[in-house]
Order: sequence, then C-alpha cells, then structure tokens
Amino acid sequence: MELYLDTADISAVKRLSRILPLQGVTTNPSIIAKARTSLWEVLPALRDALGGEGKLFAQVLANQADRMVEEAELLHSRVPGLIVKVPVTAEGLAAIKILRTRKIPTLGTAVYGAGQGLLSALAGAEYVAPYVNRLDAQGGDGIAMVTELQQLLTLHAPQAKVLAASFKTPRQALACLLAGCQSITLPVDVAEQFISAPAVQAAVVAFEEDWQGAFGVKTLS
Repeated sequence: MELYLDTADISAVKRLSRILPLQGVTTNPSIIAKARTSLWEVLPALRDALGGEGKLFAQVLANQADRMVEEAELLHSRVPGLIVKVPVTAEGLAAIKILRTRKIPTLGTAVYGAGQGLLSALAGAEYVAPYVNRLDAQGGDGIAMVTELQQLLTLHAPQAKVLAASFKTPRQALACLLAGCQSITLPVDVAEQFISAPAVQAAVVAFEEDWQGAFGVKTLS
C-alpha cells in the first residue's frame, strides 16, 4: 500500500512525515495556487520535507495534447522522478499515450467514472486518481465507482494502480482500501483525523492516572 499527502503545506509534510509511513506528496494546480508559492520552489521543498526521498506528483495546465506533452517534459526534466498528472480528457488521453512512449510516468487525474479511469490506464498511466468526495457531492457514489475501477484495472490493466483522492472523512479512505485500492492520497485534515481521536487520548490519560494512583509516578522506572 502507498500513502500520500495531498498538499503543498511544507510544515505539514515535515510534521506528518515523522509520524506516518508516507510514500510521497501529491499536488494539483489549485493546491499550488493556494500555497501562493512558485511550483519550482514548492516541489524541491516538498522533497526536502520528505527527507530527500519519496514520490512527487504535479499536474499539467495545458488543454491540448501537444502542450500537455511539452509541460510534462518540462516537469520531468526539472524535477527528476516526478510523476506527471494529466486530466483524463480526450486530449489528456492522447498526451498520456505519447508520454508513455517517452517513458515519462503519468497519473490520470480528474476521474469521475470507472470507464474513464480504465481508458487512462490502457493509454499508459501508471496511476489513476478517482475523485471520491467530489463525485459524492454531485449526487454520485464515489466508493462504488472506485470499487468498479479497481475491479476493471485488476482484470484489464493490472500494471496500473488506483490512487484514490478527494476525501472528507477517514471512512471514505478506508472504504477505498477495503475495495482493493493500492494507494490513497489524503488531505492534511483527514490524515490528522486518523491519529487524533479524542477517545484515544482519554484512554492514555486514564492509564497514566491509574498508574500514578498505584505507584505515585507516571514512569516505568
């Protein structure tokens, strides 16, 4: 399983990479814009925050295949090892096919349907990113779509991985993992919800109080 953070918040990546078994960081144009820092400054800083290791994902902005390819080549040349995110439009599929021949790894993004995601994998995308909560917000069923997509990739494009994205709750992320997804990317607030349940802290406090009541100290020594 691969766990990623979906953010350009350098301090959050530093903080959570100490705790969580992160494989890297995903970004998109909206995330970079929110950070109000140049992409070429953010990406190296994210890699440093990960200890110089891990995968980074960044997205093309162009809408036409030829320009998508040019931007992908620029990203790939300036940030070694970067995986290029390409929206799965008709032009995006054409770009993914070309980038596959140039050995530039891609992720098919903005996936709202299982068939759409399968096409990106068949075109050559190494990862496919279905939008779970965004589909739910439009009246769809994000988890059902992810389940179908995972089944399709297992049957017809086993070389590709679902990298599920767009979460509001930990439950959504867990449902994707139970559906067989091999990778997920979490917003910082959702990642923190996994490790900040009030009941856990209450249990820790109770253990300390019971120990201190019996032995007069809060340590084992």
